[in-house]
Amino acid sequence: MRISQLAERSGVAATTLRFYEKAGLLTADRTPSGYRSYDDDAVQRLAFIGAAKHLGLPLEEIAVLLAVWQSGACAEVKASLRPRIAARLAEAEQRAAELAAFTSSLHSALAHLDTLPDRATPCDPECGFLSHPAPATLGRGTAGTVLSPDRKAAGQPAERWRSAPVACSLTGDDITERIAQWRSALDGAVRAEIPDGLRLTLPAERIAVLAGLAAAEQQCCQFFDFRFHLDGPDLHLEVRAPAEAASLLAGMFGIA
Repeated sequence: MRISQLAERSGVAATTLRFYEKAGLLTADRTPSGYRSYDDDAVQRLAFIGAAKHLGLPLEEIAVLLAVWQSGACAEVKASLRPRIAARLAEAEQRAAELAAFTSSLHSALAHLDTLPDRATPCDPECGFLSHPAPATLGRGTAGTVLSPDRKAAGQPAERWRSAPVACSLTGDDITERIAQWRSALDGAVRAEIPDGLRLTLPAERIAVLAGLAAAEQQCCQFFDFRFHLDGPDLHLEVRAPAEAASLLAGMFGIA
């Protein structure tokens, strides 16, 4: 078939077909008059390329997979594809966790800004626009700034969760749904008591879901403190709360 026919059957633009040919992903014969000519297998090949691109695989890896797909068994394609998808999944979850932490930072900064008094005088350091402590960030190691008593004595800001009111803005069905979300995300967690709270150990791949829930929880229950620690295949989530919220912490994050 000609390139226009392949473009119509596959839904892939002719310019993209020429690009795939240059990249070594697609082969074409030539007619005596010099036109490109493709066999029927080209449609399936393009479908494979499209599916691999949808998974975020770069063209270099797609070329390797195509060679396995064309000459090997399905089991070989599966064995070659699985670690590539797992790697992309890990990258996507890391980006999602970072985005959730950044979203939480923006919410925190906005809430802080709304608490500042309106002043008729010019801005100066006392306005406090940029003095708010940076909220948690996710990465290898402990996520968040932990202030020890010595640092507090040195004049650095105290941890907000210790002085936040023990109150939740969620009501009724929203609370029930949130608890169900936490119970599902924490299923199978290994729990251990720590000062002021609990440490929950889970598979590291759950970090994106847990970070999203923690960011949402911070908007309605600011008396909870969340800290993430990635340790190889394990994720350690530490949740703390003031003494007067101990029963709420146990009810939300303790054993169901």
